[in-house]
Parts: sequence; structure tokens; C-alpha cells
Amino acid sequence: MSKNILITGASGSVGKRLTQLLLNKGYRVSTLSRNPGQNPMAKTFLWDVNQGIIDANCIEGIDTIIHLAGAGIAEKRWTDARKKELIDSRTKSIRLIYDLLKTREHLVDSVISASAIGYYSDRGDDLMTEDSSPNTDFMAHCCVEWENAVDEGNKLGLRIVKFRTGVVLDKDGGALPQLAKPIKLYVGSPIGNGRQWIPWIHWQDVVDMYMHSIEDISFKGTYNMVAPNPVTNAQLTQAVANQLHKPLWAPNVPAFILKLLLGEMSTLVLGSTKVSAQKIQDAGFKFKFTEVPSALKEIYG
Repeated sequence: MSKNILITGASGSVGKRLTQLLLNKGYRVSTLSRNPGQNPMAKTFLWDVNQGIIDANCIEGIDTIIHLAGAGIAEKRWTDARKKELIDSRTKSIRLIYDLLKTREHLVDSVISASAIGYYSDRGDDLMTEDSSPNTDFMAHCCVEWENAVDEGNKLGLRIVKFRTGVVLDKDGGALPQLAKPIKLYVGSPIGNGRQWIPWIHWQDVVDMYMHSIEDISFKGTYNMVAPNPVTNAQLTQAVANQLHKPLWAPNVPAFILKLLLGEMSTLVLGSTKVSAQKIQDAGFKFKFTEVPSALKEIYG
């Protein structure tokens, strides 16, 4: 069993939870970060992706690399410069690690990487599987570049796993606090027509899926990281309101307003992506949370 893990992007909400789970299970965990001391139990090695700088000692004794690094997709408006930053932060980072593996002796045999359901982007009511073609918009282009960069590890003989991650439900980060905030203030409502599909997943199933891929070395390839039962934007909004015991009375947020406010980035909330979890289930993964109400009950419980 793998025991020595290196994580990029460990300061994000998924990275923090995964780091803690690994430490609790007795793994030795190291992280790559621009800033020292993310978790006192995990050794931090410094890197600067833009400058092409990485502490070569980071791979010493490591057998598995978890690649979560990447600038926040929804944090800033998508200017041309921001688009380049979003792609570079995901692709240059893993290539920096691969360049290091090419020049030093190491024990690394596996790279497990995040990707995103943005690979499929806005596909209406069509059910997306791992064999579905990518879309052609920016979000899909970003994911294709990301996955292609990770796949360069195949040439190094590494086991590659890629998770196309959906909307991670976690009250400490991601989309859920943004969705819940107006509901708490009694002004929550569905977005656009509310019929767009949301491929959600509970944070616990996310970190469990990473653990599954670390511990089962026969596990490789691309998997959708989504719960088995997708819901629409209107259904998710209503479920959050029910859990918080708040009414929904405000009219839907018109799509044109979001397009004016967010520009091209509005596809993140107006796009409809219905995604299948069948492949990961067939591979033996057991979800703890398959329905939104039970997931929200645990999160806010």
C-alpha cells in the first residue's frame, strides 16, 4: 500500500480534508505550496509555478502524487489574462513535477489528478459519460489542456487517474456557501429557468474516492466524480432552502442579468451538465451520499 503522498493544491477545501484523512490513516503527507506551514503534520515544500521553481527534495520517498493545484475558476472575471492563468496553473504545475521526475531518481508510480465536469460543459439534458466528447467552449478547453498535461505521465510509466469533479457540496468552501447565502437572507431563488442539471457530490465521497484510487493500484483512467443522482438547479436550491428552513419566494434570477454581470463565466451557473457516475460504481466505489437531502442534512447537521 502507498504510504508517502505528495499533494499539490492542499490549501483548498478538498486538499485540506484529504490531507487530514491521509494523516489520520497513518500516511506520510507532504505538500507543494507557495507558502510554508499549511498543516503542521504535513511537510511543506516550496514551489513557484510561474517562475518554474520547485524544491527537488519534494519527491524524495514519494510514491503517489495527488494533483489538485489550480487557480479558482470562479474567483475572477475571465479576461484573456485570467484564462491563461487558469490553464497555466493546472498544466505548468504538473509539467514542472514531470520535468523533475525525468532528472532525478524517484519511487513515484502514480499520479492522481483532479479535472472537472467542465470538460462536458453545457450539454442540456444529455447524459455525459467518460467516453463523451469534450465541448468547445473555454471551460472544456481548459479541462482538455489539463488532462493532456497530466497524461504526459504515461510516457514516464506512471499509473494515471483523472477525476472529472462535479459541484462539491461543502459548507466550508466551493459553491454551496454562495448558494446558501441568499437563501439565508430570504432572497434565494433558482437561477435562469432552473432546469439546468447540477452534477453534485458530497465532499466526503470526494475524499473517499481519492483514498480509493490511492489504495487500489489497479484503479486507473478517467472517472466522473459525481453522485449517482444529479438534480436541477431548482431542485438543489429548494433542497438547501428546506434544510435551512427558509422559504423561497423571490423570482428566478434572469439569465440575461447573469450574462451581463459575469460575461462568459455565466456558463458556470447557467450551463446544464448531466453526468453519469456508473463507471466509478462499476469499479467498486460505494457512495456514502447518493441523494441531495441526506447529503445536506449531514453537511448542516
